[in-house]
Amino acid sequence: MNSSFKGFPQGKVRLTPIPALFFHELLPYIDHLGELKVSLYAFWRMSYQEGNFRYLQLGDFTGDERFMQGLGGTPEAAQAALHDSLERAVQRGTLLRASIEVEEGEQSLYFVNSPRGREALQAIARGEWRPSGQAQQPVEILDEAPNIFRLYEENIGPLTPMIADALREAEQEYPIQWLEDAMRIAVENNARNWRYVEAILERWQDKGRDEQKDRRDTEKARRKYAEWENLGSGQDRS
Repeated sequence: MNSSFKGFPQGKVRLTPIPALFFHELLPYIDHLGELKVSLYAFWRMSYQEGNFRYLQLGDFTGDERFMQGLGGTPEAAQAALHDSLERAVQRGTLLRASIEVEEGEQSLYFVNSPRGREALQAIARGEWRPSGQAQQPVEILDEAPNIFRLYEENIGPLTPMIADALREAEQEYPIQWLEDAMRIAVENNARNWRYVEAILERWQDKGRDEQKDRRDTEKARRKYAEWENLGSGQDRS
């Protein structure tokens, strides 16, 4: 394999996002070339994936002929170097490894040690995954259903007993995705108030949900919220 490099081409080239922490917290301690190679390869390969949980299988490494040639002079040597390098990266904590049982037998999945990667490992340990039917990504990891009270506190404000009651009622009446989207829109419009969120939900329920009309709906919700504020009833549910 020709090891000379002719330089990067002119114009735009795709960049691979790597956390700065990698260079000043990990790189000084990585003293094994194979470990460095599989770590950088994992960041690059996962940057091309989509979805909340991104991972690599052993076949993603072995299926890249040029990458494997750089690990050993023979296929056997490259395979041995790959397994050793992956083990080092896992022991270092750069990568996380989970083992699952599929029809073909035990399968190892490799995640970057990020919040999402750690969440994926916990979900797999709880059995919250299912076969996807896709060879490239054979396992689909299920997202934890958002807690309505946590959503409110993270996006709108402190939880009160009155708001908690309103949230319980809303959870029974509206899809959780609506609640999440309505709170997000409230934040975007700097209207962190349950009345505003409720106005959006009522509008969607009354007129139907249309993604293209969300912005217009929020303007109507804003007016409805302003009307409520002007009532001066003294029974603020915010």
